[in-house]
Amino acid sequence: MSTRTDLQKEAQSLLRQYAFFRWENAVVIAVALLLTVLSYRFPLGLPFWGWMLLGLVGVAVIVYSSLTDSEANARLLLELMQEEFNPRAFQDRALRQDVERTLEYQRRIEAQVQKQQPGIMRDRLEETAGQLSDWVGTIFALAKRLDAYKADNLLRQEMQTVPDAIKSLEARLESETGSATREQMQKVLDAKRSHLQSLQALHARMRQAQLSMEQSMTALATVYSQLQLISAQDINSGRAERLRADIQEQVKRLNDLVTSINVVYDYSTEGLG
Repeated sequence: MSTRTDLQKEAQSLLRQYAFFRWENAVVIAVALLLTVLSYRFPLGLPFWGWMLLGLVGVAVIVYSSLTDSEANARLLLELMQEEFNPRAFQDRALRQDVERTLEYQRRIEAQVQKQQPGIMRDRLEETAGQLSDWVGTIFALAKRLDAYKADNLLRQEMQTVPDAIKSLEARLESETGSATREQMQKVLDAKRSHLQSLQALHARMRQAQLSMEQSMTALATVYSQLQLISAQDINSGRAERLRADIQEQVKRLNDLVTSINVVYDYSTEGLG
């Protein structure tokens, strides 16, 4: 998984390409060359070199405005993040919308960061944006697990059939008189009960994951609004530090949940294939 720094470097590289190869630059250069050629034969108000210089100035203005376009930089970063965290990979519509909304918050926060002048505030916001990228990555990992669980028909069938199988085995065990058969049936029953416990544990984890997704969406919206309220004076206060600490806590909590889900999920699906 790429870090925000890697994606930001790639976005800046794409922005430089965009700045130099815009169609407007081609038009300005073509017009400048045409006027330069015509100025050899017709008085056009400027010497031939003047039109070429004017064209170069026009290109420089377009390039500079492109490189300093915070919205364009944020948009390119969003496109790269959408490739890294592709919402179209989700089968569940609600989860897909959650991921899209998460990426939109990321885009808006990046635009806000890029608007800042170099300095302490820009550096602190860059740190916060980096933490938010970790958050986005963790939300994506959690959403992937939820999407896989919702699409897993076999697990859903097991949740329905295993309890009935346990009841049937318990009834047969009570009526069985052969000791060898009873011992074998007891082993099967124990295995079924253990499997049911793991399925129930997984279901409980997934319910927790669903609630955590909803809570994360609300928390992300809150962080976005708090970032908008932070001013240069707040950077040296405890307000920005508390915000970063809150984000770190959110990332840690979700990472722990994803790890526990992975363990329970892998255990629950052992032997189902």
